[in-house]
Parts: sequence; structure tokens; C-alpha cells
Amino acid sequence: MLAGFRRFIVKLILCALIIPIILIVIFKFINPPFWGWEISRALFPPQGYPAKTQHQWVNLNQISKNMQLAVIASEDQTFPEHHGIDLQATLSVLEHSGKNGPSRGASTISQQTAKNVFLFPWHSFIRKGIELYFSLWMEVIWGKDRILETYLNVIEFGPGIYGVEAASEHFFHIPASRLSAQQAAQLAAVLPDPYKIKASPMSNYVYQRTLWIRKQMRQLGMGTLDKVYDEQSLFKSFHLYR
Repeated sequence: MLAGFRRFIVKLILCALIIPIILIVIFKFINPPFWGWEISRALFPPQGYPAKTQHQWVNLNQISKNMQLAVIASEDQTFPEHHGIDLQATLSVLEHSGKNGPSRGASTISQQTAKNVFLFPWHSFIRKGIELYFSLWMEVIWGKDRILETYLNVIEFGPGIYGVEAASEHFFHIPASRLSAQQAAQLAAVLPDPYKIKASPMSNYVYQRTLWIRKQMRQLGMGTLDKVYDEQSLFKSFHLYR
């Protein structure tokens, strides 16, 4: 009886470790038709959530480089160098956590992508651990460019406005490929709280935040994106990339 229970636990642990890897491999080649954050919003809609959402997936080469740089500048300036986890930021989150778990969200673009695609919006140490596990494997299997592409396509820029293409059309009436540095910075400025902050018309907060993001974009420079594109995932090394 005890031996059988142990075998069951071992199998359960193996499944818990392997299933995330399988999902990551699948979404390496197939764009997610839906994701955890979107499902959660549909099941438990917050105040202001619309009956009809906006979303259109676009490839990374169809997204303005201004926008790509803007989210790196505003959300995760070490994105091209780290391996999915900003250890210092993670330790800071844990240090300031309460007994119910971390009160702040993910600190890297990789972690935010893992949270949005595969998980649900609840605060706990368990979720943070699962998020880190997904992030590490995403870095290995997807690579930086696929992570950035997915992030920009699933992140919420306003109530029910998913992805940069929908946000660009909604706020500026242009495709994401034509976003200027100013427009990209305005969109990036809303990401901390897209339910309270709007990209346009700009509040004083968005104006000040946009100025800061544009300054960071200039300091980082477009060469930052070259590091993202050149980052080799495990699958690229074996010539299995899409």
C-alpha cells in the first residue's frame, strides 16, 4: 500500500514537471488561442470589463521596434541579458511579501509572460514558484524573441484590450507596425495598471511616465533589440525554429 502511494506521488511530481515543458514546446510553434489571464477575466470579470474583447495576433516583425524597446525600457531593462529571472528583484518581492504571498507581480518580461499565458492572477508563493519554473523553460525553449512576441500579444493594455495590435488600433487608429516612439511609450506607460491608466488622452501621470520611458529608450538604444534577436534558444540551436 505504502509503496503504491509512493509510486503515485512520484508519477504526480513527474507529470507536474513535464506538462509545463510540453505546453511550452507547443506554444513555441502555435500561437496560444487563449491564455490563463484572459480566461480568468472572462470567468471573473473585473469592474469595467467589456462584453466583447479586442485582440489580433501579429508576428514580432509586424510590431514597431519602438514598441519592443518601450516595454523593455519600462518593464525589464535587463531582459536581453537575464535568463528569465531577475534574482535581485525576486528577492526584493519575497522580502516585502506578506503571509499570503507576494503582493507585487512578476519582475521580468519572461515571468510576466509565463503568468499571463499559463497561470491565473492570484498572489501566493506557490504561484510564484510555478511562474519561475515556466520562465526558466521558456528562456531555454522559446528564446527572447518568442517571449517578447508573446508578451506583446497577450498583455492587457486596457479593459479587454489584449495585445499591442488591438491597443494601437484602439488608441491611435494605426497598426502596431507604425507606432512612433512617443506612441509606444504612452502604451508602455499604462502597463502597471491598465484599468486605471489610459494611453490617450494622456493624464499628467502618463505624460511624466512617458517622458521617463522615452529617456530610458534613448539610453538603451535600438542595439538592445539586436541582443534580443541574437539570443539563441535550445530549439534554434537544433534548427527547429518556426
